[in-house]
Amino acid sequence: MAEPHSTVTGPEVHLRAGINPQACAAVFAKHGRVHIPQVFPDDVATRIERALREETPWSRVFNRGDKHHDLGPGTWQSIPEDKRTEVAAAVLANGRTRFAYFFENFPIADLHAAGRHRDSYLMRVFEFINSTECLEFARAVVGAGDIVLADAQATCYRTGDFLTCHDDLVEGKHRRAAYVFNFTRPWSVDWGGILQFIDADDHVAEGYTPAFNALNIVRVPNPHSVSYVNPLAAGERYSITGWFRAG
Repeated sequence: MAEPHSTVTGPEVHLRAGINPQACAAVFAKHGRVHIPQVFPDDVATRIERALREETPWSRVFNRGDKHHDLGPGTWQSIPEDKRTEVAAAVLANGRTRFAYFFENFPIADLHAAGRHRDSYLMRVFEFINSTECLEFARAVVGAGDIVLADAQATCYRTGDFLTCHDDLVEGKHRRAAYVFNFTRPWSVDWGGILQFIDADDHVAEGYTPAFNALNIVRVPNPHSVSYVNPLAAGERYSITGWFRAG
């Protein structure tokens, strides 16, 4: 049985007035990606930030070889430090030669479908992402009239976290574009955690530094990565991310 919504507090989620989808679409058509600042009204963005920073039970996700690991809230922290160091080193070694990832997540779409955590403001954000307002905006920017839904997860990158290069193309998923709603402040480019776009020569063609209240939309396929969050980082990198998909 789904949990009730009655305990959810916060403003209605909607896009900031004045965003021009045609201007965004022109940039997207030219580059296959677009960065849109100030995407939500200030009160909505601040409420989402609070939900991510203070109200979300994070899981630790990573892969070792072809096996995905998902350690539920509190599990990673309960493992002895020497064992955590060993696991992190193994994930890093794996990433030297193949796709690898190591970060924290909150699987919004899966939990929403299961009727869990319905008192989380992030569930209202997920419902907005699948609303007519947001999907019509995505269709206009991406130029894909067959977009009908989106999935979502919240992510938190701390020191030592990363996501190596991949292109998001998965057979049968019908992904038209990836999206990232960013809720990170403050952040320095020197700290890592940069959304990097990789060209055919394996160079970084462009990078988006973590920001607050900004939306990135990226065509699928498009090789990209999240660079290693290094020890200089004085905070966490927060986002809500997923894919706009055809039916």
